[in-house]
Amino acid sequence: MKVATDIGGTFTDLVAIDENGSLILEKAHTTPPNFDQGVMDVLKKSGVDMKSIEAFFHGTTTIINALTERKGAKTALITTKGFRDILELARGNRPDLFNMVFEKPTPFVPRYLRREVTERISYKGEILTPLSEEDIRTAVEYLKKEQVEAIAVCYINSYANEEHERKTVEKIKELWPEVYVCPSVDITREWREYERTSTAVLNAYVMPVASSYLNRLGQRLTDAGMPENRYIMQSNGGTTTFEQAKLTPVNIVESGPVAGVFGSSILGKIIGEPNIIAFDVGGTTAKCSLIDQGAVKVTTSYYIEKDERHAGYPIMAPVVDIVEIGNGGGSIAWIDEGGSLKVGPKSAGALPGPVAYGKNGTEPTTTDANLIAGRLSAKNFDMEVSLDNVKNALVEKVGKHFNISAEESAESIIRVADSNMNNALKLISVRRGYDPRDFAMVAFGGGGPMHGPTLAKELNIRKVIIPVAASVFSAWGMLMSDIRHDFIQTKILSFQNTSMDELNAMWKSQIDESHKILASEGLKEDQAVFTFIADMRYAGQEHTVQVQAPAYPWKEEDRAEIMNRFHKTHEHFYTFSLPDTPAEIVNLHLVAYGQLNKPALQKIAPQKDDISSALKETRPVFFNGDGWLDTPIYDRSKLGFGAKAQGPLVVEEPTTATVVCPGQSLSVDEYGNLIVEMEVE
Repeated sequence: MKVATDIGGTFTDLVAIDENGSLILEKAHTTPPNFDQGVMDVLKKSGVDMKSIEAFFHGTTTIINALTERKGAKTALITTKGFRDILELARGNRPDLFNMVFEKPTPFVPRYLRREVTERISYKGEILTPLSEEDIRTAVEYLKKEQVEAIAVCYINSYANEEHERKTVEKIKELWPEVYVCPSVDITREWREYERTSTAVLNAYVMPVASSYLNRLGQRLTDAGMPENRYIMQSNGGTTTFEQAKLTPVNIVESGPVAGVFGSSILGKIIGEPNIIAFDVGGTTAKCSLIDQGAVKVTTSYYIEKDERHAGYPIMAPVVDIVEIGNGGGSIAWIDEGGSLKVGPKSAGALPGPVAYGKNGTEPTTTDANLIAGRLSAKNFDMEVSLDNVKNALVEKVGKHFNISAEESAESIIRVADSNMNNALKLISVRRGYDPRDFAMVAFGGGGPMHGPTLAKELNIRKVIIPVAASVFSAWGMLMSDIRHDFIQTKILSFQNTSMDELNAMWKSQIDESHKILASEGLKEDQAVFTFIADMRYAGQEHTVQVQAPAYPWKEEDRAEIMNRFHKTHEHFYTFSLPDTPAEIVNLHLVAYGQLNKPALQKIAPQKDDISSALKETRPVFFNGDGWLDTPIYDRSKLGFGAKAQGPLVVEEPTTATVVCPGQSLSVDEYGNLIVEMEVE
C-alpha cells in the first residue's frame, strides 16, 4: 500500500493505492496551526492499515505559511566584509514604477543581526583573502548573546568555491552545536549575490519550523505503526526524504501545488496528451501551469509575496513554474471602495469556512455561490447545510449593494471568479507565446471540475480531463513521483571556444555528487536517471534560456545540435534568433531522478446500459454565458468506460462536481477519467 497526504488551506487530502491499483480517496479538515493533526485525522478516516504502508508521501503548506505569516526563527546572517547591506540593496527594479512611496521588502534578518567576516573569493573561485576564524568567533559570541536560533552563511562568489562557507559552518558548529546553520552552497550554486543571500536566509529562517514539524509528524506516524519509508514533495516536482527536507526546507515551499502539476504530466503521457495546462482550484487558491511536450517547466526565478506592487523575496531554488491567484472555493466575495464586486484573495479557510459549512461563517464564498447556482448539491456536503443562511449571506454582503437577489449575487460571484481564473490561465499560455488550442486541460482540486470546462470554452481549449481522484489529485501526483535533486553550477564559458572535455568534467562532478546523495537516501545506482539542461545566452545578453541538452558525455558532433536547440528555444520565447552570434553557457543544470516503484492504474468496467441509469435528478443550474438551464445531474460512480452524453449536465461525486456546458460533450475513458470536449473556434 502506498499512501500520499496533501495539506491544503481548507482540506487535508489522502490517496492510497494498493498493489492491485485500487484507490482509497479521503478528505479531512485542515487543522491549523497543528497541521500534523489533520494528517492523522485523514489517515484514521481512510481506514488504512498503518503497518501495511510501504511508502508514505507528504505535501505540506507549513513552510510557505511560516514565511508568509512571519512565524520562523530569529535568524542571523554571516556574510563577506562589505556586503552586510545586500538584503536592503536588493535589486534596483521597481514593480510599481509610478508609486512615489514605494518601499523595498523588509529583510527577514534585521541589520543588527548581520555580521561581516573577512574573506574574499574571486568569480573564478580563486581565494583572494583568507578566511578569518577570529571574525567567525566574534560573530558567534555576539549572536549567542542575541539568542538567535538559526544562522545563514553566504559569502560572495561562494558558488565558484565553497571552501570558506564549509569552514565557517564547521567553526560555528564547533563553537555553538545547538544552533541551526545553513550555508548557501547547500541550496544553490548559481551566481547573483542578492538572490543567493535571500535564499540562504529564508532557508535558515524556516529550518527550526521544518525540523519541529517533521519530527512531530514522523514520531506520530512511528507511534501509529507506520514503517520508515517517508518522502516529502519538493517544489521541483520530485520528492526527498524527511531528513533531507529538514536541511533544505526552502525546497518544499511549494510542496503541495507542484504535485498536481507533475501528476497532470504523468496522466497526459498515459492518455496520449503531451501538451497539458494543469488547472487546480482548491479551497484558497487557483493554480495553473503549462506542460509542453510532457516537460514540466522548472524555474529558479521564484519569489514569495511578489505582485504588481511588491518586489517580493527571491528564492533561488528549482520550483515548478506555477501562476497562483487567491481565488478558490473559500475565497470571500466583497465590495471594494469603488463599489465593485471582488472575489478573493482573502479566504474563509477551514475555519470558519464558507457559510454552507455551518461553522459560524458569515462571508459568502465561491463555494456558497456554486451551491446556490445549482452546481453543487447540499446533499453532498458532510454537514447539515442551511440554504437560507447561505442566501441571506449572499444578499446581505452582495445583493443589497446591487439591489439583486441571492441567485443573481451567486451568478455575479461566479463570473468574477471565472474572470480572475481566466487571466491566470492566459498568463501561462497566451502571454508566453503558446496557443491554448494546442493544449488539453487537466482540471482538478475541489473547484477545478466546476470552473475548468467554462474557462476552456472561453479560451478555445479543445479538451478538459477530469481525473478519477480530481479533488485529491495533488496527493495522487505524489504517488507517481520520483526522488529528484537539481544540481546547478554557474560557470560562464564561451560555448564555441570551450572544449568538450572541460564541460564533461563539470557534468561528471555533478553526477558523482548526485550518486552520493541518492545512495544516502537508500537508492541504488541503477535507479538513477539524469536530465541535462544548459542555461545559455547570446554573448552580450544578461539573461538565459533553458536548452534541453544531449546526455553525458558530450561529443564534438553534439556542438552543432546544442546550438540549433538554443536558437530555436530563444526564438520561441523572444521571437528572434541570431544564428551568426556566438553563445555562452552560464549554468549547467543536472536533474537527477531516483526512480521509485509506481502503482499501476486500474481500468474501470464498460458502461453496460444507457447513461440514464446514472441519472440522479434534474435541477436548474447556472451556466456562465447561457444563464439558468434545467440540467441532468449524474452520479460519477455509476458511469462506466464508454459512457457518453451531451451538455449541459453536471456529474457529481462526494467531493466535487463537473459542470459540462452547452455545446460540450462528455465521455468516460478506460481509466475512469471524464473527458469534456468541444468545438474549437
